[in-house]
Amino acid sequence: MSGDALKTLFHPFEAGVLAAPAKGERVLFLGAEPGFRLPEGWGADLRAVQGFRPDFRALEGMRLSSVTPRAEGAGYSSALVLAGRHRGRNELFIAGAIERTKPGGLILVAGSKDDGIASLRKRLEGFVSLDGSLPKYHGLAFWFRRPADEAVAAELSGANPPMLVEDRFRTAPGMFSFERIDAGSRLLAANLPADLSGAVADFCAGWGYLSAEVALRCPGVAALDLYEADFEALEAAKVNLERARPPKAFYWQDLLTEKVARRYDAIVMNPPFHKSRAAEPEIGAGMIRAAAVALKPGGRLLMVANRKLPYEKVLAAVFSRHAEIAADGLFKVFSARR
Repeated sequence: MSGDALKTLFHPFEAGVLAAPAKGERVLFLGAEPGFRLPEGWGADLRAVQGFRPDFRALEGMRLSSVTPRAEGAGYSSALVLAGRHRGRNELFIAGAIERTKPGGLILVAGSKDDGIASLRKRLEGFVSLDGSLPKYHGLAFWFRRPADEAVAAELSGANPPMLVEDRFRTAPGMFSFERIDAGSRLLAANLPADLSGAVADFCAGWGYLSAEVALRCPGVAALDLYEADFEALEAAKVNLERARPPKAFYWQDLLTEKVARRYDAIVMNPPFHKSRAAEPEIGAGMIRAAAVALKPGGRLLMVANRKLPYEKVLAAVFSRHAEIAADGLFKVFSARR
């Protein structure tokens, strides 16, 4: 997300439209991202919530009162919500802010105009009376007081329930491909070699589809480890693989900056290539390098990528050999040997 949305969020305090929370107050910050500066006069304890591992680690470096991947506690004096691109997740954040804030407490929401913040404000106006709004930095901040009851929170939560994909997989709004199995992952699953065996890792495991297919299609797999940067997706994967046959371990980890301690006979992955709207091939390239380091000599990488992404060069640089083993109109599947 652009840092402009963070500046928009704190602008009502900077502009003097809202009073900065005082010492002794506790403020919940849902969807927190690093890079902000607390306004002058801010005395409250700020409890940041961020489930995306890279941002979580960066927030820890800011020395806030606390940083957690899930919201904890209740009775907060006020709450901040940094809205993103996922409408359902935004609404769940606001529901969580209502549930955990004292009646009458301030709830301040902000986001980018490009991410639909105006639509979110209109949606909230159907449930609560807004106290004010302020546009700034190509974004919009709006705020309201926490209602005495939790009917609004229940309405927002009820509109965004956990999902069940193909009657097999639990997901939730905001996760990657939470409404359907990703077509690239499905292509990779269909081309998994039946002789995959030993210790296997799923890099960028999401809510566990590829791991579930490895467990189903490859009886020689003796152990299966899942690595994922999205905390909530990894928690869903634990549920989705609860009955899968091989022993499993789950790692909430940023594969680009945190080293993998174990070594594997094979790694499967569908790496991300977006952090913002523009394609960022270097993310996938970094995942390929991390996989090469985490594989035993002779180990195999099976990965899927968008056809337009130029990963062949990095595969050639860090693997002894690689080949494209499957493709369709949108995706290509590679097999590579360490």
